[in-house]
Amino acid sequence: MPNTMPGTIASLIFAFALAACSPAAAPGTQTAGGANPNCFRRSSEAIGGPFQLTASDGKAMTEADFKGRKALVFFGYTYCPDVCPVTLFNLGKAMDSVPADKRPVTLFVSVDPERDTPEKLTQYIASNGFPKDIIGLTGTPAQLTGITQAFKTQYGRDETGGASGYLVSHSSILYLMDKNWKLQTFFMEGESPAEIASCLSALD
Repeated sequence: MPNTMPGTIASLIFAFALAACSPAAAPGTQTAGGANPNCFRRSSEAIGGPFQLTASDGKAMTEADFKGRKALVFFGYTYCPDVCPVTLFNLGKAMDSVPADKRPVTLFVSVDPERDTPEKLTQYIASNGFPKDIIGLTGTPAQLTGITQAFKTQYGRDETGGASGYLVSHSSILYLMDKNWKLQTFFMEGESPAEIASCLSALD
């Protein structure tokens, strides 16, 4: 991504999410410290915001539950055929290389409340290779609209899903929220576990 002012990050994320673009710096391009330089250029005050969702254990949760600790936010659903499991598996690999004191909690926000029951979410997030510290969240359509709008993203139901019944379009971005629930950086589809781990390790 070009070196842009923080105020434009939100519109760029939205554009990347819709157009499936990649960051300007090619994968594998790293600073002397090992992290992709894009890692340090992606903060924004415009991404994130208050939310109220329900965890897979039935507990009501808001952004206040995660203040004081970094959190990686990913939107998806358990019937997702490819992007979700690949992203979460790669994130699990990345976490193995991140120092324990710098590992964020992972929030998997399901945008398929009709099928993703608490039981289904609990089973899914326990999948082998996914981050060990992961929380499944979902909510009512109104609650999900609220959090996706706060993250400047969208989701939508596609009835032509074939055997699965329907598919749900959603962002493939991983959002890293800092300890004050502000966007510190984000990761695009295609960034490797090594790049993600280097960035997470480099950020204060």
